[in-house]
Amino acid sequence: NVLVCSTIIENGIDIPNANTMLIDRADRFGLAQLHQLRGRVGRSTRQAYAYLMTPHPKTMTADAVKRLDAIQAAGELGIGFTLATHDLEIRGAGELLGEQQSGQIESIGFTLYMEMLSRAVAAIKAGDPPQLDEPLRTTLDINLHVQTLIPDDYLPDVHARLVLYKRIAGAPDQRALDELKVEIIDRFGPLPPALGNLLRATAIKLAADAIGVARVDLSASGGRLEFRTGTRVAPLAVVRLVQRDPATYRFREDDKGGRLLVRGGAEEPEARFELVERLLRELGAGESAKPPAAAPPVVDADKRFAALEAV
Repeated sequence: NVLVCSTIIENGIDIPNANTMLIDRADRFGLAQLHQLRGRVGRSTRQAYAYLMTPHPKTMTADAVKRLDAIQAAGELGIGFTLATHDLEIRGAGELLGEQQSGQIESIGFTLYMEMLSRAVAAIKAGDPPQLDEPLRTTLDINLHVQTLIPDDYLPDVHARLVLYKRIAGAPDQRALDELKVEIIDRFGPLPPALGNLLRATAIKLAADAIGVARVDLSASGGRLEFRTGTRVAPLAVVRLVQRDPATYRFREDDKGGRLLVRGGAEEPEARFELVERLLRELGAGESAKPPAAAPPVVDADKRFAALEAV
């Protein structure tokens, strides 16, 4: 029994008894097509064969030869992702990553470009002008002089540790960080002290970023909190803190957002964490309120595109 048909067969027509396929002029098919076509024959209990009929290699295009080599080399189960990667290499990724695109994506990389673009779009949607001088989130430096890492004996696999470090650092808010903490405990067991410190320091980083603190450095002998330009912390909150305990706190103004000096600090790491968390809560409680926006400003399409092109 022989069925002669077009490529309609790749759409999923089920012929359970078919065990051999002959594809004429396979050099004219795409890589994904060939992968789908050969999947129409064979079952878990039946060996199948797919023969790709082609003319002499010299009469085929270079891309066709690459496609045939890729489909021939990919014979195992679950090879779809590898074939998709080969297809991307052969055909290219389009003009967004191609040579003809405008902008600096080739210089800064696709991931960084998309992050900058997302921040610009979010600012425009909120009715704020994009921060072209600072298109990326300012890096926060949290240093409490305690061990913050994932121990090797807790997670021996280096790749898994790197992935976990990236997920912890990329947590967007406290809720996501809490969910990640639950997942870590569920997968790997109770948290060691160093990893607990890392998660707690990340939570401090999120809280500091929310109110405009650029740096937290606190040791047993003391330290400082540095504020960003345009911080949301109300000056009155800092004044009240200094007036309440002038022996411990002192404010120093500089050309940026100023800094709050802390004398004495805390000997134990736990006391250090508690001190910083309490300070951030007090400063956040008195943060400057944003002026109410009854109606967002109207930004026409030309200005939107101009802002995006500038980024």
